[in-house]
Amino acid sequence: MATKPTETTLLSTTSSHMCPRYEHAISILGKRWTGLLLNALLLGPQRFCELTSQVEGLSDRVLSDRLRELEAEGVVKRVVYPQIPVRVEYQLTEKGRALKPVVDAIHIWAEQWVTLPPTALDLAISQPEERQRNLEH
Repeated sequence: MATKPTETTLLSTTSSHMCPRYEHAISILGKRWTGLLLNALLLGPQRFCELTSQVEGLSDRVLSDRLRELEAEGVVKRVVYPQIPVRVEYQLTEKGRALKPVVDAIHIWAEQWVTLPPTALDLAISQPEERQRNLEH
């Protein structure tokens, strides 16, 4: 006797077959540091050292790997200026610039939904009386 598929059965079959393009996009964009790099490159062409200073905590090796991966995907273009010393800049391609609405949407979502842990400065500003009491004891 055939049974009617339940909602659970339908969800489990469809969710295991994601769109391959979506999966590939997430495998690229979901890597650690990639979103921050895209955000920095949306400001304009950047040199390697500028990117390391803008994305705090990113090692040179990982930055190099991410830039190479994004270049292979056609999201980033490496531009070499033949001068002495050689200057190299990284910039977004048309494909990369097309991610601006995505990055903007993540900014909007983060402003609304992401709560940051309080920093020592935040605590000092918001609780000056308690801080003063702690200093007195």
